[in-house]
Amino acid sequence: MNALVRMNQLGYLPGMRKWFVTDVKAEEFEVLDAEGTCVWMGRLEGPHMLPASAETVFVGDLSAVDQAGLYTIRIPGVGTGPAFRIGPDVYIDVQQALLKFFYYQRCGTDLLPQYAGAWTHAACHLGDCIDYEQPQLRRPSPGGWHDAGDYGKYTVAAAVTVADLLLAYECFPQVFAIPVGIPESGGDIPDILSEVAYELRWLWTMQRADGAVYHKVTTKEFPGLGVMPENDLAPLYFAPVSAAATGAFAAVMAMAARVYRTVHPELATRCLQAARRAYHWREENPQAASQGFINPPDIHTGEYGDVVVADEWYWASAELWRATGDMEYLAAAQRIHAEGGFDSLGLGWADVGGYGTLALLLGGARESGLGTDADWLAGPSRAWQERAQSLAALSQANPYGVCLDEPDYIWGSNMVLLHRAMHLIFADRLAQTDTYREQALAQLHYLLGCNPLAQCYVSGFGYRPMIHPHHRPSVADGVLEPVPGMVAGGPNRHRQDEAARARLREGTPPARCYVDDEGSYSTNEVAIYWNAPAVFVAAYANASKI
Repeated sequence: MNALVRMNQLGYLPGMRKWFVTDVKAEEFEVLDAEGTCVWMGRLEGPHMLPASAETVFVGDLSAVDQAGLYTIRIPGVGTGPAFRIGPDVYIDVQQALLKFFYYQRCGTDLLPQYAGAWTHAACHLGDCIDYEQPQLRRPSPGGWHDAGDYGKYTVAAAVTVADLLLAYECFPQVFAIPVGIPESGGDIPDILSEVAYELRWLWTMQRADGAVYHKVTTKEFPGLGVMPENDLAPLYFAPVSAAATGAFAAVMAMAARVYRTVHPELATRCLQAARRAYHWREENPQAASQGFINPPDIHTGEYGDVVVADEWYWASAELWRATGDMEYLAAAQRIHAEGGFDSLGLGWADVGGYGTLALLLGGARESGLGTDADWLAGPSRAWQERAQSLAALSQANPYGVCLDEPDYIWGSNMVLLHRAMHLIFADRLAQTDTYREQALAQLHYLLGCNPLAQCYVSGFGYRPMIHPHHRPSVADGVLEPVPGMVAGGPNRHRQDEAARARLREGTPPARCYVDDEGSYSTNEVAIYWNAPAVFVAAYANASKI
């Protein structure tokens, strides 16, 4: 590993801040062009002491170098780092790969060589699924995406994934014009909407006739790590319905109804009907709609347990208001917000209140007829901006630019990081400013190598990519390289698997608690809801240069 220079291993956009971090104590550095000519000489600034990574580092700023081209960093008397690029298109390929990951996660269909390349497999999980509480009821649940490194399909995880992708399309539609190479490419709608539609159609199969939504469909146990999806033949079960699943389903279906209204009216109509049925179930079953979810005793796949469900219904109410204009939904969202008990700014599979607040703020900025309710939005708007200020302060105080503190290095820390970038981006969009652009892009730089481990956490990219994901097809398919564009979970100070505990001593600094090992599910698993915010942030970066 060449960790002399820790920087975004893909490179930087012209006109944006460019920097690297090193633990070498020196005074100067040079930027060399492709011919080896020094085009810039700068001074290293520091030292900076970082408890999260237990290191002392120095920072070199090369923002003055703005000409498109290939460059390297040399620290005189010490050494030269790997090549990197400056140019307006440095993040296009990674955005495309991050999005195409979802095609590789498709369930229930053949992945063919013309689309999947070396990573083909046969159709999987096509049989009937058993209703866990009423085993005599059986029906298929085809399609959708495998959630992560396993083959389960989980409603709450699917909902936030779809939300992040639809937000990316709504905010930056111009960057999704290039086909990614899926069966639907070349059709009437962008590939990102075709891919999301594949998931939406599966989500419909998770809704019961009474409007309630099953929490997940999985086997009772995870298959072995070396099992391809078409060989995972254990019985599939619809886990019991849950309030969290039903609320999140109602929210994302209402959101999809609005986004697809002009590009796919038939799909939009069905999504809105499904959203209304789910919301009606809450009204008819208030007690059940307030209860959390835990796994049945003999199901040991991912639980996605959630004991606080007010945030799901807050989100659903806000999205249904935005989709329909029905003020009763707005009143419900305001009432749930006032009652509190959840993070109304949270973005993640469990804490979804931020999606509800975004729906209100984005809708309130564009819709007429709010009357005095427009004044109510001042509170959520102020709260959003205040949190953005605190996140930006974290980023500015850290030489790597990351807005994570020591306690934030948890399972899926890269998702936390990327959702914080989204929070900053929306703070700017709502205020119509560019105040947080530098801090938002810094989170992408961290993901792509500007971090204490000089690790690119995306497969297939950079000089030190993640190459051994906890991802069953990657282990079982016999292909040396993993699918490109997969985001690793990232450093996790709790070391919650045997591989991490074996390779990381107790007391390892939080920002270094990562191993690129297929057995490390707590640091190196992949997941659809980690890739989706990465698509959003990469799209933001690409839109920034247009």
